[in-house]
Order: sequence, then structure tokens, then C-alpha cells
Amino acid sequence: MSHPTVERHGYRIEDLAHSSGTTVRTIRGYQDRGLLPKPERRGRANVYDETHLARLRQIADLLERGYTLASIKELLEAWDSGTGLGGVLGLVNEVDRPWSDETPARISRAELIESFGGVPDEAAITDALDLGVLEAVPGSEDEFLVPSPQELAAAAELYSAGVPLSAISGHLRELRIQVEYISERFLQFTTEHVFQRYLDHPPTDAEAAEAASLVRRLRPLAQQTLDAELARAMRMMATEQVRRHLGDLVAEPAPPAEPAVVPVSLPADTVSAVRELVGRRGVPAFVAAAAEREVLARTLDTLAGLPADGATRTEGARDQG
Repeated sequence: MSHPTVERHGYRIEDLAHSSGTTVRTIRGYQDRGLLPKPERRGRANVYDETHLARLRQIADLLERGYTLASIKELLEAWDSGTGLGGVLGLVNEVDRPWSDETPARISRAELIESFGGVPDEAAITDALDLGVLEAVPGSEDEFLVPSPQELAAAAELYSAGVPLSAISGHLRELRIQVEYISERFLQFTTEHVFQRYLDHPPTDAEAAEAASLVRRLRPLAQQTLDAELARAMRMMATEQVRRHLGDLVAEPAPPAEPAVVPVSLPADTVSAVRELVGRRGVPAFVAAAAEREVLARTLDTLAGLPADGATRTEGARDQG
């Protein structure tokens, strides 16, 4: 096995590329961008040391986390100016770790097919791999990694309810666009009001640690808020959908009308007379019954075509007598 040639505790550029897992061209590109310190000149050779190797590994780590070369340069310049990078990398690690407590799982091809009706569908598997719902396991064609078992279980439940796999995939693509927009807005909101003070200058180790602590505190808020709002919206929209399609079948019954109670003042003599007739407790019922009888009588007179005026009705009865 060959080993990099070290000249007085230094590396030639080819050896540095080999040790860091990169290429000579990449190393020179980093130097041109100011990401990598210039090598030491020894005679006619450029010699690199362990500092260059450590820097290349830091750059590779940050690139894997999704940082651009421009943002990496800012971080490294802050480090070179005396600001510690340890706290910043701790913050990066906190942001980069999974934002869900869900544990990935593995599923065999046979189990996957059984979960979706028992009929093989290679096009659907390819679609799931493209979406990241499934991930290939290196060296195995009969096993898959499932980053979110809950998401796969939801897809299986929708399929068993009659939703075609193509429709499930299309819905997931649409849903991701909307959820990514919500995530972007939430990050903009928290950055503006919480994290901007850490980002307008290279943070110290203490500031980076404080920001990492805030990330841990705020991490669950996005999901909690989204869960609550989704539950509210689903209830409202589902109810509206059912009413729109079923109409009067699900119309809410009108609440029973409460009898109107109207206070009425009666002459004292009338009350005394009624009290002597039916007793104190019977007064309200007697008055109500008398009023009801009078209303009924007037209604019958109206239906029979007779005058509704009590006095006229009485006179007519007297004349007939």
C-alpha cells in the first residue's frame, strides 16, 4: 500500500488531494477562492501541512450539510479572525439533525408489495424512490430503507381505501410544495424576530451555543402549530364538503323554540278574585288557561266567519236570547 509522500512534515498537492479525498483541481480552486491558505514555498515546491488537510475536511463537511462555498468562506474567515468555529459547528449540527423523532425502518420488497395489495408495481416503487419515500439499500435489490414509516403507512392506508398509487404520488408532490413554502415562511419569521441578532456578524462560541439552544426550544413549535391549524382546517373543510354533497340530509335540526314569556300586569281586584277561586298557587295556571281559551274562541270565530270582537259576539248572543 502506498503512502503520501511527506516532505519535512508536509504534503505535495497530489498527496494532499489523496489524503483529503478530493482532487488537485479542487484544491487549486479553493485556493483561488480564498478558502484554503497558500502553501509554504520550499525551493521549487509548494508544501502543504496538517492545517490544509483539516481545512479541506471542514469544507467537505460543510458542503455535505448544504452550505455554499460563499457561506463557507464567511465561516472560515470568522474562524481565522479569532472567532471560534466550534460553537458555529455545534449550531450547524443542531440545525442539521433530524427534525422528527421518527425512527427510519427497513422493509423487504415482499413486505412492500403485500402492503399495497399484493400486486407488484415497479413503476410505483420507482416513483417512491424518486420521492424519497423509499431509499435503496446498497448491495440489496430486495430491501428498502423507509425514512418515514408513518408516511409509508399513510400511503398504504389511502391505497387500501381506493386511492390509486399515481394519485397518491401526485398529491405528495403537490403537498411538498405547499409544506416547503410554509417551512420557508416559518424560518423567515423566526429569523427576523429571533435569530437575526446572531447572523448579522460572525457569532462567538457563546452566541452560537445560545442560538443552538433556541433552535432546540423552537424546533417543535412549527410542527405543533401546523398540527393544530391542520386539525382546525380539516374539520371546517370536511364539514363543508359533506354539506355540499349531501345537502339537506345532514342539515342541522333547528333548536326547539322556547315558549315566549311576556310579563302582564293584572288589576289587583282580578288577582284577588282568582286567588279566592283557585288559591294562590293556581293563579298563574288559571290566568294562562283563560287567555288560551279566549285566543281559541277568537280563532274559531274567525274560521266560522263571525266577528272577532268580544263585545259584538256577546250582543249577538243576547239578541238571539
